[in-house]
Amino acid sequence: MSDLLALDVAFLLPPDVAARAVALSAALPPAKDDELRLGPNHLPHVTLTQQFVRVDELDAALARVDDVLREQPPLLLRVTGGGKGSHAVWMAIESTPDVIGLHERLMEALRGYERPAGTAAAFVDGDARVRDVLWVTGFRLKSSFAAFAPHVTLGHAEEPTHVEPFDFTATTVAACHLGRFCTCRRMLRSWPLI
Repeated sequence: MSDLLALDVAFLLPPDVAARAVALSAALPPAKDDELRLGPNHLPHVTLTQQFVRVDELDAALARVDDVLREQPPLLLRVTGGGKGSHAVWMAIESTPDVIGLHERLMEALRGYERPAGTAAAFVDGDARVRDVLWVTGFRLKSSFAAFAPHVTLGHAEEPTHVEPFDFTATTVAACHLGRFCTCRRMLRSWPLI
C-alpha cells in the first residue's frame, strides 16, 4: 500500500444532474480501451482540488477542508454547454466568482499537505495511467487558480457532447479517492453546504 493517496475535493452533483451526466456519458460512442463511463463506481463531480496527500496526514488535511466549508452556503452552478480537451469531453461549468473563490480557498488550505511524489499506487487499487499521475502532480501548476476550468468529465469522444445550458444548486462537497482516469471512485468524506 502506498503512503500517498490521490485526493479530489469536488462538488457532487444532485441526483437529477448526476443522472443527466451518466446518461450523456453512456451515450458516447465506444472508444478503444475506454473504461471511462460515469456511474456508481465513477461519480459525476466538479473537481475543486486534486493532489497527492500522505495517508497519515489525510485526517489533518480533511480538517482544513472542514474549516473552509464550515460557513459555505450552497452554490448556484451553471452548465454552459459541452466542451472538449485533447481526449475528454465534458459539461462546462461557468467560472463564477463564488466557484473560483471556493476553489482558491481550498487550494490554499491544502497547500501544506500536497506531496509531489505520487505514483499509480496512490490511486484506488493502484490502477492509474501515467497521464493520471501527471495530471494530479501538475494540478496546482497547470489546472488551478487562473487556469481553473470547472467541468463535469463525461468520457472520451472525438467531438464535444451537445449539452443544453441549465442551472443547478450544488449542496454537497466530497473528498474522494481518485481512480483511473482521475475519476472519483471512493468517497472518503462529504460535507453538506448549509
